[in-house]
Amino acid sequence: MANLQTWNDLATEFSAKGVTLVAVSKTKPASDIQALYDAGQRDFGENYVQELTEKEAALPKDIRWHFIGHLQSNKVKYIAPFVHLIHAVDNVKLLAEINKQAIKNNRTIDVLLQMYIASEESKFGMDEDEINTLLKEMKSGNTLTNIRICGLMGMASFTENMDQVKLEFTRLYTFFKTLSGGAFAGQPSFNTCSMGMSGDYNLAIACGSNMVRIGSLLFGSR
Repeated sequence: MANLQTWNDLATEFSAKGVTLVAVSKTKPASDIQALYDAGQRDFGENYVQELTEKEAALPKDIRWHFIGHLQSNKVKYIAPFVHLIHAVDNVKLLAEINKQAIKNNRTIDVLLQMYIASEESKFGMDEDEINTLLKEMKSGNTLTNIRICGLMGMASFTENMDQVKLEFTRLYTFFKTLSGGAFAGQPSFNTCSMGMSGDYNLAIACGSNMVRIGSLLFGSR
């Protein structure tokens, strides 16, 4: 069941700080999403393509669906017609497929590049050099016409050491600001630094995040 009081408190706090609240609704029933929707929430995050497509078909069409999981190239076609923002884009092959499906659907699809900031090898993402190389290739080739890179996202290490988490968040935000004044200078659409979840969102916001993914605080543990 969705916790409407917690949602209201977070939504009010985030709105005052200019932070987008993405309600992570993976594995939760459509009824829980509908309850938050009725309260005013519009941004919802899902990790699994099949689950997302089923919920999109059953729920209001003005929901802004965020795909926040690790996306396989062969699954892009299923969400391309409606997805609002694809997080966690971490390679050129995936970008090319998103662009291909965006063209087929006569859309421009917004994406975030995932930067690897954690100490755990299980996390995905690119480092600064890989992102810079990718951007140079995009600029020189100019083939990804139906993709809009709107910012960066990253996931901190799963640790109780908040000093380490702070260093990781700061690294991401610093590189985001570098790109904002460099490769994406003058491009207002490059405006999203997404980091922070239920357990560390306060620190993430303090370090510069303006998009936070909140799941368990809103829907309970899975």
